[in-house]
Formats: sequence, structure tokens, C-alpha cells
Amino acid sequence: MQAKSTPLVPLDGGALALLTLALSLATFMQVLDTTIANVAIPTIAGNLGASSSQGTWVITSFGVANAISVPLTGWLAKRLGEVRLFLWSTTLFVIASWLCGMAPSLELLILFRVLQGAVAGPMIPLSQSLLLANYPPSKRSMALSLWSMTVIVAPIFGPILGGWISDNYHWGWIFFINVPLGIVVLLLCARLLRGRETQTERRPIDGVGLTLLVLGIGALQLMLDRGKELDWFSSTEVIVLAVVAVVGIIALIIWELTDDNPIVDLSLFAHRNFAIGVGCISLAYLLYFGTIVLLPQLLQTQLGYTATWAGLAAASVGILPVFLSPIIGKNAHRLDMRVLVTISFLVYAICFYARTWFTPQMSMASVVWPQFWQGLAVACFFMPLTTISFSGLKPHQLASASSLSNFLRTLSGSIGASIINTLWERREAVHHEWLTEAINPYNPTSQQALAALQSAGFSSDQGSAYLAREITRQGFLLGSNEIFGLSALLFLGLTLVVWLAKPPFHPAGAGGGDH
Repeated sequence: MQAKSTPLVPLDGGALALLTLALSLATFMQVLDTTIANVAIPTIAGNLGASSSQGTWVITSFGVANAISVPLTGWLAKRLGEVRLFLWSTTLFVIASWLCGMAPSLELLILFRVLQGAVAGPMIPLSQSLLLANYPPSKRSMALSLWSMTVIVAPIFGPILGGWISDNYHWGWIFFINVPLGIVVLLLCARLLRGRETQTERRPIDGVGLTLLVLGIGALQLMLDRGKELDWFSSTEVIVLAVVAVVGIIALIIWELTDDNPIVDLSLFAHRNFAIGVGCISLAYLLYFGTIVLLPQLLQTQLGYTATWAGLAAASVGILPVFLSPIIGKNAHRLDMRVLVTISFLVYAICFYARTWFTPQMSMASVVWPQFWQGLAVACFFMPLTTISFSGLKPHQLASASSLSNFLRTLSGSIGASIINTLWERREAVHHEWLTEAINPYNPTSQQALAALQSAGFSSDQGSAYLAREITRQGFLLGSNEIFGLSALLFLGLTLVVWLAKPPFHPAGAGGGDH
């Protein structure tokens, strides 16, 4: 059926508030599922009679399927309509979540996680584009502010919620919680978006592009997930995946730029603001998400925090965005988006620099305060950059632009987590070697340390083992401090890049555009 082509009257009042809640809840639910299972892997693997390394496929399978399906959103939305695709995607996500919680074996759980990741792909891009399409142009900055809180804050709460559920309830509730939330989303959206379908068109499927997308992006995501476990390029499997990824992605780019009906609309990068905005979002999210993974690991493995306390220490980043995002959104029309992004990147740089002083004796406040103030950076980050990215695009380009932007952001998060984890371990090895050189019978400091341990009741072997553990801990701390320092410098560099964007920054879908 041909959908309406006339512009829709924006929603207002209670209907608009409920739609914002529903679409933000859908986004929160999907983003949460990218991290909620991480801390529960040992519990899930043990319950299903598998090893922890096998259990990591519960995460990997979702990530690979999701990474492939997100770029398909633009093409599917034009074929089926944005509302219809969103409702079907959410329905299937709820069903897949229930199947994951009911899985009696690891093999079936992985299969259902593949299904869950695949059908979840359109949810985030469409929640964004549907929100923008149904808001009055003057309030779209507010819409993006409210929506962006869920994208940035949800990865923080995933590990906390996952750990709490796995400690106190059956691990299946990690997935079951999506069922009531998803039903609420479906009921609200089906009612509020009735008669508001976007225009559809019959486009032939880009079979070659789809095949190259599956091969290239699937191989890249598998390489990122498996690389650390297999010691990267010392493994034949990782080398093969890298070759397939590089060849597949290069061929995909060439094909999509020349095909009449591309499955991924790379022509959007011809818009200067889209290229600058998406580039900044991707690079900043790479650093942000990488440290989301690094900080809890550092607190738990080297500083003795429990999973719950590590999650709570990191969760303070979500406080300021809750209060600031609506204020920033309401006044965004008076502000230069580049100024807001510059403030965000400078605050990120300061907070990351504050973490370069982490020590084994630091208090919890030393962790919480940089996280808390980083909330200011979060509040000034996503909405302004998304506004810059979408400024000047036509309404019919929003679904494709949103899917491409969210795909690159998600992929950047995976790349960031892999790079930072690997770099952390490599830097620890370097520092471990340097610190070990100082521990020898001829060094007065090491002699004094061993003597002090022996006087405290340690045997010679126990004292040596204690020093070895301390050297490892110091090595990891020094490595993390270097990574935080490098991230601070990169954020400073990004403050210059954002000024390449060209005003005016019209509300998304308002038309116009710079090339």
C-alpha cells in the first residue's frame, strides 16, 4: 500500500510526551542489551554447562548480527515504511528476548541472540527519525536531547543491572525485562503513530551490496570480538578475518557508490555537515565507549571493587545529563552547536586528564567526581553533533542518515573497546618489565620492601609473590593512566575538527544543505 506523501502535522501535548517516552524507552532497551550480558557471562556459561570463553559468544553473536542489520534500516524503511518497520522490529525483538531467557542450551541462546541482534538493528535509527519527524521543527533539538540521554547513559546501567540480576535472580531475567518494556513501547507507538506512515517505494534489493555488507562487517566485528582472545595477528583466524573485512568493506564502498539502489546510502557523506558531525560522533564515541569498558575492569581487577560498586562508581555520569539535557534542548536555537560540542570535548579532555592521576590508594571519590563532571560533556555531546549531522538533509533522507550514523557509532564503540583493551594489556606488559628491573638483591629500596614484609610476618616467597602482584597492579594502573591521557589529547584535537562544520544548522529535515 502506498503511504501518505503529504507532510504530517507534528504531535503536541500529551501525545508528544508519550511518543518521546516510548521511542526513548525502545532505544534504552536496545542499547542496554549491548552491555547487560557482559557481567553475567560466567553465570550464564556455568548454568548452561559451558566455558566462559564459549559464553562470550552470547555477546559476540548479538554484536555481529546487529552490526550487519543497522545499515539496512534506510533501505528497509523506504520499502516497508518507517512506522511499520519499527513496530515489526520491536515485536520481533520482544519475542527474541523471551526466547533468549528460555534457552535451555548455549547453542540455542546464541541462535536467539543472533535473531535478537538482527531484528534490533532498525530500532535505534528509526526511534531517532520517527521522533524528529513527529516533533515541531522548533522543538527538534529538545527531542534529540531527550533521546540522546538514553544512548549515552544506557551502557553505564547495563553492567549494573546485569550483575544485580545474575546475583539475585535467574540470568534469564536479563532478557525477560525486555518483554514488558517492549509491550509498552508497542502499545504506545501503535496508537500514537497510527496514520503517520512514511512514504514507501518499491526498490530492488541490492543483492551484491547486501552480500558484501554481511561479509565485510561480519568479519570485522568477529575480528574485533575474537582478536584479544586469540592474541590478534599471531592467529591465522584473525588474519583471515582481517583480510575478508578489508576486501569486503573496500568492495562494498566501491559498489555502493556506483549502484543505482544502494543498500547503504554513502552519498550522504557528500553533505559537509553530515561528514563532520558523524566523524566527530564516531571518534568521540570510540573513546567514550572504550573507557566505559576499561574503567569497571580497572576498578574490579586492580582496585578490589565488586561489580556492583564498580557500576555505581561509573553511574554518576548519568546524573547531570538528566537535568541539563532538557535545558540545553530548550535553548538550543539560541546557541551555536559548535560551541556546545567544543564545551563537551573540553570537559571530556579535563575529566580524562583527571584520571591520569589514578593510584592504588585513591578513594572512591577520585573515581566518582570525574565521572560526575563528565555528565556535563555527555549533555553537550550527542544532540549538538546529531543536529550538525542532519542539518540541511531532506525529510526522506532521515532514516538512511540515522541508520548510517548509528551504525558507525556502534562500530566505533566496538573498535574502541577492542583497541583500548589491547593497548591496556600491552602497556601493562611494558611497565611490568620496567618495574621488575628495579626488584633485585642489589637495590636498597627493594631490599627494604622485602624486609618490611618479612617483619610483618610474610615468608620470603610470600613477600616476593606480594611484590609481583603489586608490580602487575601498578603496571595496569600506569597503562590506564596513559590511555586516559592519550584520550584527553584526542578530545582536544576534536575541538578543532568540529569547527569545520558550516552553519546555519537548520532543524533536521528542514531541507537545504551544504555540499
